[in-house]
Amino acid sequence: MDVKIEPTWKAALAGEFEKPYFASLVRFLHQEKAQGKVIYPPGSLIFRAFDLTPVPQVKVVILGQDPYHNPGEAMGLSFSVPDGVRTPPSLKNIFREIETDLGIRMSGRPNLEGWARQGVLLLNSILTVEAGRAASHRGIGWEEFTDAVIRYLSVSCNGIVFLLWGNFAKAKAALIDSSRHHVLQAAHPSPLAGGAFFGCRHFSQTNNLLIREGKTPINWQL
Repeated sequence: MDVKIEPTWKAALAGEFEKPYFASLVRFLHQEKAQGKVIYPPGSLIFRAFDLTPVPQVKVVILGQDPYHNPGEAMGLSFSVPDGVRTPPSLKNIFREIETDLGIRMSGRPNLEGWARQGVLLLNSILTVEAGRAASHRGIGWEEFTDAVIRYLSVSCNGIVFLLWGNFAKAKAALIDSSRHHVLQAAHPSPLAGGAFFGCRHFSQTNNLLIREGKTPINWQL
């Protein structure tokens, strides 16, 4: 199957695109659109995280669950929304932790493309959603695909820092070889977690680990 995705990822995931589950997933999305359902993000942005962060550039992975389901929000990057869109509550808490952890001021801009271009793969486990229906595309095949992404990075790369926030993301730790990579876990940044995310200091820890690996740290300031 010919999938429009960044070349290094296309090569890495070629086997996944040929599997029956992926054909079924694509068929499901076409059928939903044919029935007039609105799917987020737009088709051209479904693989945006991969397009902005090619395989050789991946230094950090931040794993989200599924795209935002309100108009104009989903842009193919976990936790990110376009400039001009109201900052979601979880992202506000991420920014608050960065400010406390690193002693810097964030601009409040909710577009995280600047992180992606530095090597932060902003990966949702589920890559599409029906408008207005959170987690509506759970179980259609995306989890199998993104689990394959995590496994590929685990086996083929070294020294990546994986940030797993919340129980859903923590469950993916089993896919990661912790003898080759760094796995940092914390509560989800959602306000529903009651502030348990605060104090995790994942951003300073990530940069210290990257420096130890001989890699350039991430400039988290937006």
